[in-house]
Amino acid sequence: MKRVVIFGGGTGLSCILSGLKLFPIDVTTVIAVSDNGSSTGKLKEELNIPAVGDVGKVLLSMANVDEDFIDLLSYRFQKGSLNTHPVRNIVLAALIDLKGNLTEATKYMCKLLDIKGTVLPLTGEKIDLVGESTGKEYFGEEAVSRNIRNISRLTYDHDIKIEQEIQEKIGEADLIIFSAGSLYTSIIPHLLAPEVRNALEETRAPLLYISNLVTQPGETDIQSVSQHVEVLNEYLGSRKIDLVVANNGTVDEEVRERYLSSENKRIVQVDHDTLEKMGVQVIEDDIFCIENEKIRHNALKTAFLIFSYLMEG
Repeated sequence: MKRVVIFGGGTGLSCILSGLKLFPIDVTTVIAVSDNGSSTGKLKEELNIPAVGDVGKVLLSMANVDEDFIDLLSYRFQKGSLNTHPVRNIVLAALIDLKGNLTEATKYMCKLLDIKGTVLPLTGEKIDLVGESTGKEYFGEEAVSRNIRNISRLTYDHDIKIEQEIQEKIGEADLIIFSAGSLYTSIIPHLLAPEVRNALEETRAPLLYISNLVTQPGETDIQSVSQHVEVLNEYLGSRKIDLVVANNGTVDEEVRERYLSSENKRIVQVDHDTLEKMGVQVIEDDIFCIENEKIRHNALKTAFLIFSYLMEG
C-alpha cells in the first residue's frame, strides 16, 4: 500500500481527506495547531492548550462511525457559557487533560472514531503565529491573515518541538501533499519547523500541491497556480514543488460574479506555460463542485487523481 503524508488545516484539508479515505492508501495527516479564532481561541486561552479546532474537523472527516455520532460531535452550542463551542472541541480539551497532551488525545480519538491511517498535530505545544514587518509584529493567526501584505517573515512565538513520528512518516512516504487551504495560516506554518524542512529535503518522495480553487482576500490575492507554488517554494528551502493538482472545470459565470461581488474572490487560474518553465507537472481535471452555494473541491475526484498518480508511479 502506498504511503502519503498530507499537511494542512481547516476546511480544505478536511474536504480532501474525506475523499482520500475511500482509497487503499496509508494516509498520515499532519495538522497545523496555531489557530486562535472562535471556539478554538477561547479554549486555547482559558485552558492554556494547543488549538484543537482543525484537529477536530480532520478527525470527523476521517471518521468511520454512524452519522448520529458525527452529528453529536459536530453539534455547536448556541447559548450560555458554552456558546460557539462544538462538542468535539470540548471532548478534545478534556482528553488533553486526561491523556497529557494533544498528540495522545488525537490518537485516542482515532481509535474511538475507527480512523484508518494516522492523524498527528504538528506539535503538542500551545503556539501562535507571528508576522514580522519593519518595526511591527502581528500576533496570532487572525492578525497574520489580515495583514499578509505587510508581513515580510512568518515565525512562531517560540521555538517548537514537533512530533518525532512526523519526521519518520515523511521518510517512509511515497508522496508528500500540501493540501488546499489558507496558504499562509494552514500550509506554511508546517514549513516554519526546521525538522519538517530537513525531513522534506532528505526524502525522495515527490512534493504535490493541491491548488486552491479561489483566491482568499487579504491572505492570497494572487490569482494563478504558479504564484501559489512560488510562495510555497520560498518557504520550502532547497526542495521545490514537483507537481500540482488543479481544476480545469469552468465555474458558471453567475457563481463567479457572486463570489466577486460578495466576497471579492476570484477563480485561481492554471497558467500552464509558467508552471512548465518552473518544472512543475500539472495533473488537472474538472474537480470542483458547488456545496451549500460554496465552490469546493470534489473530494472523490480530487482523491482519485492523487490515487491514479500513485498507482502509475
